[in-house]
Amino acid sequence: MTVERALRLMAGVVVLLSLALGYWISPWWYWLTAFVGLNLLQSAFTNWCPAMAIFRWMGLPESGRSQKAG
Repeated sequence: MTVERALRLMAGVVVLLSLALGYWISPWWYWLTAFVGLNLLQSAFTNWCPAMAIFRWMGLPESGRSQKAG
């Protein structure tokens, strides 16, 4: 698992969880969905996200490094 794949996995889980919480608990949870979407949007332009730093600290490799072909 690379940093980029872990980031997409985490974002997908948080979006689906916040949608479920917004539907069954309170519509205020939809703000978490909006936050994740905005964070993904800004990271597309800046290539920086707080979760990426955490995943790097956990020792996950970058997508280009330590990936051998074949």
